[in-house]
Amino acid sequence: MVSQEQRRRQLAREKFLRQQQRRTQARRKARMRNTVIASVLAVAVLGAGGAYAAGAFKSDDKKDTSAGSTASPSPSASSTEKPEPKMAIDKKATYTMTIKTNQGDVNIAMEAAKTPHTVNSFKYLADKGFFNNTKCHRLTTEGIYVLQCGDPEGTGAGGPGYTIPDENLNGLGKAGSDGSVTYPAGTVAMANTGQPHTGGSQFFLVYKDSKLPPSYTPFGTMDAAGLRAVEDIAKNGVAAGGQSPTDGAPKKTVKVQTVTVKKD
Repeated sequence: MVSQEQRRRQLAREKFLRQQQRRTQARRKARMRNTVIASVLAVAVLGAGGAYAAGAFKSDDKKDTSAGSTASPSPSASSTEKPEPKMAIDKKATYTMTIKTNQGDVNIAMEAAKTPHTVNSFKYLADKGFFNNTKCHRLTTEGIYVLQCGDPEGTGAGGPGYTIPDENLNGLGKAGSDGSVTYPAGTVAMANTGQPHTGGSQFFLVYKDSKLPPSYTPFGTMDAAGLRAVEDIAKNGVAAGGQSPTDGAPKKTVKVQTVTVKKD
């Protein structure tokens, strides 16, 4: 017999997945539109060699060149998508990612042996200042309990212009009969489009045990002070005008000031 609480959580998860699917579809349509735009820009670039050489069209710009409203880059292959960064970390080491925000600092312990591509990508982006002066754009306070960050655009549409593979998907155990596993409070995991291997730069901080499919790379654990900071943000709720009263921008604005990743 399914309890009312279990049914409510199931409906919340289904709603979450439907939203991810709609975002993926919107992203694909936008990518097709951008292909046409890129063709026009290609002509313009040929006549703007000086600007290109000066960096006006440099490939390492913070914003993903694709429009849309998904948690990370589209899984569709694209000639404009960059390869993921070259592996440059010690795969046997542990790392600490420190996120300094206006609402408190969050230290995240990461094991490169379990998620080498993810740790490598975060170090690459952090070293470039990719996350500096960005906002955590999404807070969910019902069904699942997460704060989502890592979008340079602050809209849910941004990314680094490349994708990384899923990792450690069995790290939280085997899925139950409902197809989900528990992401414990303190877990940090990658957001994606709902399709395999579509992680980019966006990630979510779990501040209360949440049931989700084992499809999101769990790559780190917050320290106690960081978890308290996220809990305090969640207590203030969601700002008006979001997707719902329990899913949208956090009422208490969360600005990421700097992100660093260091080997322990």
